Amino acid sequence: MIVREVKLLNGTKEQYQAFDDAIRAAQFIRNKAVRYWIDNQGVGKADLYKLCKDLAAEFDFALKLNSAARQASAFHCLDFYLKFL
Repeated sequence: MIVREVKLLNGTKEQYQAFDDAIRAAQFIRNKAVRYWIDNQGVGKADLYKLCKDLAAEFDFALKLNSAARQASAFHCLDFYLKFL
């Protein structure tokens, strides 16, 4: 289970919606990276970074995350699965 903590006291509905959208976009990128890793064995960091760039070009909601957030989402899933190999 992944736990994300957001510290926002008395935030507006729009602020909470922005957090939810960012979390959903990061989960989408992570899931795409996992699928890419399963389909293409021997995937490295550079391949995932290229995938992030392609996803940002294809999906507007993925483009809203900055490149560091996209790459971190993709790399965390690869790092997690490499521990079990």
